[in-house]
Amino acid sequence: MSVLTRATRALSVLGKAKRVAVSRTAIGVTACAALVGMAGCGEADGVAEGAVVTAYVEAPLCAEAQRELRRQGGRAGDLRVRAVCLPDPREARKLDLATIGANARRATEDSTAVAYLEAPDPRVSRFSHRILETAEIPWFADDSGAAAMSRLLKRIESAGSGSLRGQL
Repeated sequence: MSVLTRATRALSVLGKAKRVAVSRTAIGVTACAALVGMAGCGEADGVAEGAVVTAYVEAPLCAEAQRELRRQGGRAGDLRVRAVCLPDPREARKLDLATIGANARRATEDSTAVAYLEAPDPRVSRFSHRILETAEIPWFADDSGAAAMSRLLKRIESAGSGSLRGQL
């Protein structure tokens, strides 16, 4: 085999590798563009009328928050609101970091989650807020579950179109 033949084959193989790389890149770019387009459409549409949204509530606030939600008819404007009570991460003056993380992650995994109601405790929020921020879930800290739920319901009612989480 001549040197010229080997060089031609090497260039041919290199050309094929470039074509494969370019084609994979094009597929990746197209897929990303489609995902961005879908995400933008969903955010612009906001929450559908009559939809159910969820507030995740820490244990110390839950009973009062649920009473306030019932008092308000379980609604904020044209949306139905439900409260999900979370386990208390505080035991005998100690914090269970696994429970704090699990509670925050539970809210981030729910596409209907619009807020996280918590008792003011910097020891807990130091861990939970980092997780909630990744999903852009706002938190409301208050000593009263009723006050936190009332504030959330008012904010939901006054929200315009678009991403509800972003407006709270």
